[in-house]
Amino acid sequence: MTKPFRIIIVGGGIAGLSAAIALRKAGREITVYEQSADNREIGATISLQPNASKIVEQIWGMHDVLLQKGGMVDEGFQIYNTNGELQLSIPLKTTAKYGAERMVYHRVDLHNALKERATSDAYPGRPVVINVSARVIGCNCDSGIVYLEDGRSAKADLLVGADGIKSMLRKSVLGKEVKALRTGHSAYRIMVPTAELEKEQEFTNVINPRESKTTMVIGYDRRLIMGPAREGTVYSVVALVPDESMNESAEGSSWTTVGSHDKMLESFDVFPEWAKKPLRLAPEAGLWQLRDIDPLTTWYRGRTILIGDACHAMLPTQGQGASQAVEDAEALGAFFADIEESSFEVSEVEKRNKALFECRFERATTIQAYSRQVAKPATEPGEVRVKMNPAEFMDYNCSYSGALDWCARQASSKQVTVA
Repeated sequence: MTKPFRIIIVGGGIAGLSAAIALRKAGREITVYEQSADNREIGATISLQPNASKIVEQIWGMHDVLLQKGGMVDEGFQIYNTNGELQLSIPLKTTAKYGAERMVYHRVDLHNALKERATSDAYPGRPVVINVSARVIGCNCDSGIVYLEDGRSAKADLLVGADGIKSMLRKSVLGKEVKALRTGHSAYRIMVPTAELEKEQEFTNVINPRESKTTMVIGYDRRLIMGPAREGTVYSVVALVPDESMNESAEGSSWTTVGSHDKMLESFDVFPEWAKKPLRLAPEAGLWQLRDIDPLTTWYRGRTILIGDACHAMLPTQGQGASQAVEDAEALGAFFADIEESSFEVSEVEKRNKALFECRFERATTIQAYSRQVAKPATEPGEVRVKMNPAEFMDYNCSYSGALDWCARQASSKQVTVA
């Protein structure tokens, strides 16, 4: 009797669960190690661009369940100044051009849907096992052994590092520590009941909070990025502030850090009252410092491959962070599609990891660079610049149809995107 192909995924967030779904099939044993005690997401919205929506909805068969959980089509993007004057409006209906829509989810809902898809008996393949309160502190990349903080260890044929921007597996892969880079901005994130916001006529005279559009209000050196979720019942706001304009320290903060509501209002005291209405209504505010990392020299070593923020953490300016993690996961499924037993030597696993890295690196790095470029135009000598206008970059982002298709198109017509 053949032994199953064993896979350990470190990290139970969007990237880790996406990898679990993409790799799940008969003849495999997949275990996710998640350091938190309850493996749940926090309250905020998240978008999947058409390139990722195609994968999640069409390849993984999650279209209906995601709509049932309150997923919303983002129908447009609009920019206002602080006077409430519309500066730019762009429709975002994209199915005809890209094969899918830009979707917006409450992070909790998307996370729960992915977790259900990975662990439910209702889908083909052995259900994925998620171990919580299991913090991995390192690994042996060649032997496929992970080491846990509590002294335990576990072994697999393939290790997937989906453990985020502070990845512990990244150090094992690279042989050195790579720290996240401060980007000069921090962000508050809040959610308010739409019904409460609708009572604020000053706000609704400018913006309809139930309309499924992403809205940006730009003023001075800070901005608000807003939009509805859960079929319009909640309204999400991300409030970006330069670090030097913060009234509290965001140093070391993460997605789960609680910010000061009063300090948030103080940071936006230069905004007019209508624009501050959602901030005033917020019961609490999350706070995190926006960081990314420079491109890595490699994402793999032996039986170990990094995905998502562990290898290409990027700023949220293009809304592609989660989408690139989904693309990484789909690529894992494609490059390991034919393995169903534990007889593969480390050299064979590493060969596939290398192929995945070569397929994904240029695209993810280009999107990473553009996301940084939009946030703070690069002017320093030697800074990598993406030489595409916004429309060209939208096509570059959203025309993606999976790893194997990308590899074939790149081989037939090499595209130079950075210089």
